[in-house]
Amino acid sequence: MTILPKRFILPNSRPIMKPRFNVRVYGILIHNGRLLVNEEIIKTRTIIKFPGGGLDYGEGTVDCVIREWKEELDMDIKVLAHFYTTDFFVASAFDESQVISIYYLVTGQVPEVITNHVPNERTYWVDLQDVSADTFTLVIDKRVGEMLREQFGVNE
Repeated sequence: MTILPKRFILPNSRPIMKPRFNVRVYGILIHNGRLLVNEEIIKTRTIIKFPGGGLDYGEGTVDCVIREWKEELDMDIKVLAHFYTTDFFVASAFDESQVISIYYLVTGQVPEVITNHVPNERTYWVDLQDVSADTFTLVIDKRVGEMLREQFGVNE
């Protein structure tokens, strides 16, 4: 039996945990046969992921991905379509929350050089034909990498 933090006690004395969600929103930019990815260091570990980040309270998911791309990459993007939302349980590595990630296909004016404005992060292109689950570090991103491989017919 899993013992949960005693945040709330029901009348029958069974502890329950208040559910918490960590919503992340990412953009998938494919340009000239390449996919834009982000590399960052989290807890001394190098992570390869999609550009994007955490949803602020009161913010819509489309507004979030647009804001994140502007903050990190100084890029104005437009959301084309929803691509994927997490459909399996993933616990956060940082706290007692469940991670829900939302991915959008995005487009925008692609500058000659893309500069990541966040310290200890870099952003670069990967040939779409080389994209797979193995391109990424995090389990949800791995699922999306595999979906991209399947949907866009790469690695066949």
